[in-house]
Amino acid sequence: MHNRYGKLASWVYHLDKPIGHSFGDQEYYRQRLTGCDGAVLEPAVGNGRIFVPLLEAGLAIEGFDASQDMIEYCQQECLKRRLPTPLTCQTFDNFHYERRFAAIILPAGSFQLITDTTSAMAVLKRFHDHLLPGGRLILDIDSIESIMEDSGSARSWVVKENELLTLISQRAGIDHIRQTTLSHLRYEHWRDGALLGTELDLFHLRWWGVAELAFALREAGFVDVVASGDYQHGRPPRQGDQIISFEATRR
Repeated sequence: MHNRYGKLASWVYHLDKPIGHSFGDQEYYRQRLTGCDGAVLEPAVGNGRIFVPLLEAGLAIEGFDASQDMIEYCQQECLKRRLPTPLTCQTFDNFHYERRFAAIILPAGSFQLITDTTSAMAVLKRFHDHLLPGGRLILDIDSIESIMEDSGSARSWVVKENELLTLISQRAGIDHIRQTTLSHLRYEHWRDGALLGTELDLFHLRWWGVAELAFALREAGFVDVVASGDYQHGRPPRQGDQIISFEATRR
């Protein structure tokens, strides 16, 4: 199961998580990529929240996303800054590049958007095959604790006078066998009290255990797997961590 980011969802994402906004991940990825000698790939690049600052920092980074609306926001932000736009609309399942990369990064729990375990394993192998020998995969996942705490919310963003976007999120189900959650995300665009448009996304996420994902990475061919808590590289995850980062190397 793959989630989609339509027009309203992408607009809300761009307002809520603008270019350069950091959860601690922007600084972490810049530090982990210091001295990276070669091209970097960011799958599920989104609006370019991390991608654009890494481009500005001089990294040779490319990206793809399954949402054309997201890609367009990223392209616009690159063009504003007179940066290159090495972006394509591709999916986790079928992305392809002729060359291999020195690093592949997946911030913000993007890997959890792949909810089928067989598909997730196939994607890890695709990442492995798109890395140079010695290349690194760096990805984040939300801790199980933080996923279970998120039961829903209602938020709004003022676009301009008398115009706003709203998002109502509600937990709709948990599948403990498949290790997935389902949330209903309702996006609405309002002007002068009138509803101009609405989108309903059935948003699926998969949770992973720390040892489970480490095992999956090794099964995909990676070595030197390191799990770190809350963007402190080398510090093992512990109770209360919100984010767990994995780094693994292609032999």
